[in-house]
Amino acid sequence: MSVLDVKGPDVATANTAERLDATLESLADPVRRRTVELLARRPHRSGELAATIGVTPSAMSKHLRVLRRSGVVSERSDELDARVRIYSLDSAPMADLRAWLARTEQGWVDQLSAFRDHLESRE
Repeated sequence: MSVLDVKGPDVATANTAERLDATLESLADPVRRRTVELLARRPHRSGELAATIGVTPSAMSKHLRVLRRSGVVSERSDELDARVRIYSLDSAPMADLRAWLARTEQGWVDQLSAFRDHLESRE
């Protein structure tokens, strides 16, 4: 059964899993990861990001669209020029990702500890 098949009280868990999937999918591309790294330092305009990363403005626009749809990046208008868009990171998807990584790592630690205990009990 997939996460999307879950019904009832586990809907919140399914929604969290869907958001995590979207975050991971959006970060799968190296240009988008580099974009996130740049936005972690400060907000940028699309043109700045494209020039720094070395992609065309059109390509950057497509990457930013994926990041916006996943919720990793948010967009706002420049105060002086409404045509200019400023992009920044949204912390919620990264917090969900960090929490998932922490849970996954703890599972590995628990399994390795159980394996060690098993090996020690056989000695």
